[in-house]
Amino acid sequence: MVGPNGEGQAVDVPGARSWLFVPGDRGDRFAKAAASGADVVVCDLEDAVAVDAKEPARAEVARWLGAGGVACVRINARGTPFHDADVSALSGMRGLRAVMLPKAEDPRALGELSDALGPDTVVVALVETALGLHRAYDLASAPGVVRLAFGSIDFALDLGAEETPTSMLFARSSLVVASRAARVAAPIDGVTVALDDLSVVAADAATAASLGFGGKLCVHPRQVSAVNAAFSPGEEEVRRARRILDSVTDGGAGRLDGQMIDRPVVERARLVLRRAGVEPTPDDRRRS
Repeated sequence: MVGPNGEGQAVDVPGARSWLFVPGDRGDRFAKAAASGADVVVCDLEDAVAVDAKEPARAEVARWLGAGGVACVRINARGTPFHDADVSALSGMRGLRAVMLPKAEDPRALGELSDALGPDTVVVALVETALGLHRAYDLASAPGVVRLAFGSIDFALDLGAEETPTSMLFARSSLVVASRAARVAAPIDGVTVALDDLSVVAADAATAASLGFGGKLCVHPRQVSAVNAAFSPGEEEVRRARRILDSVTDGGAGRLDGQMIDRPVVERARLVLRRAGVEPTPDDRRRS
């Protein structure tokens, strides 16, 4: 059973879809975030916290994690005056499931962070700069890193570009390819700043999913359900996956609705069923 603080929750960091930020100095919101339906709560010590609130926010997050709360924590970037204190305060906290490092650019720094945190805490590398994108494969391959995430707003700022689907397409696809090449989980897309129009969030999440992302950062609890839906197979997708598997025998090619069904299509159908939590039938297993 999951308690009001999220205690007892088994967080699947590699498979998590929705990552909900909550300011680290707003301890009154931690339990609400944990009850929002988000796969991962991200207590934020970086952008959401003013400089004069960094220390109390750090203490607030550590107190919650030590009292049974479960979360990922976005710490301050390496090279800032707050980074070392963040790492020191969080290391060994029983509720800490992952640490998100902003402005990730140095694979060696990620490995050092993983060593400092210990074997029970994984690292998410937040790519927000051109250099970080250039080194994406090396970042994804660093010890302790299980996923990349895309800080699209800061990335656009670093490039001096407007943040549009077209201008960010290369970066998004590069993160997907780098993650796959490094054999880590699909990356996490950046935030959508629209808070009231959930159709924008749903459209952004659907686009990210179509590119090969596995999740999305959220800035408000209202965004969570739309994000979870975008990264979960729908009923029609599951039905079609079943029909695809029914259309082939002995691993050979088949035909469905006027389209050829070959091995990659079959494997994709199996992936859809796994993501939907549908157990394969005996016939499905025999076709493997």
